[in-house]
Amino acid sequence: MAAILLIEDDALLRRGLELALGRHGHDVRTAASGEDGLRAFRSSPPELVVLDLMLPDVDGFEVCRRIRAVSEIPVIMLTARGDDFDIVSGLAAGADDYVVKPAQPTVLDARIRAVRRRAPGAAEGVRVHRELRVDTASLTVSLRGEPVRLTPTELRLLLTLSQAPAQVFSRQQLLELVWEHDYLGDSRLVDNCVQRLRAKIETDPARPEYVQTVRGFGYRFGPV
Repeated sequence: MAAILLIEDDALLRRGLELALGRHGHDVRTAASGEDGLRAFRSSPPELVVLDLMLPDVDGFEVCRRIRAVSEIPVIMLTARGDDFDIVSGLAAGADDYVVKPAQPTVLDARIRAVRRRAPGAAEGVRVHRELRVDTASLTVSLRGEPVRLTPTELRLLLTLSQAPAQVFSRQQLLELVWEHDYLGDSRLVDNCVQRLRAKIETDPARPEYVQTVRGFGYRFGPV
């Protein structure tokens, strides 16, 4: 069970998802606008946020950015259509995953459970790669001795890549290993997460030392 904050302005959809997710065992609080959602988030931080993009007052993109400024909790965004611009913008703002409306409760529940499984489960140990230290026991990351704050998805991506330095992972492999999408999934999830991870661990994200692109194939973790 997860403590979920659902931010959605459509009253019927909000109530339907609240009831459905409750039946799946989640504790759901709701908000009908961006400002109300941010107030609810500050007053009692949830374990996960389900966030509509098209909100009155403050839109979902800005809500996600404000949440990311203070927290790394998982964010799943709801988008009214499979619009490339909305999806890419939402992922760039820091969302971990997305579901296109009409959101099927079983699909949303599966995504919620998957994103909450992402951080745990690594083998214990410490991986040191140049100035980057990945502690898979405490699930912490530091760069040049300073802690690096990662979302569960970013951490799972780093753990997956760093466990096999120099091995090339295709985007589809990463979707299956990190996002647990067992179908021909959306590579934008991978590419945007890589960009966010690089911004946090690379000295120069345009010339990555750790998370390297292998054109036409996917990504690999740079050699030690």
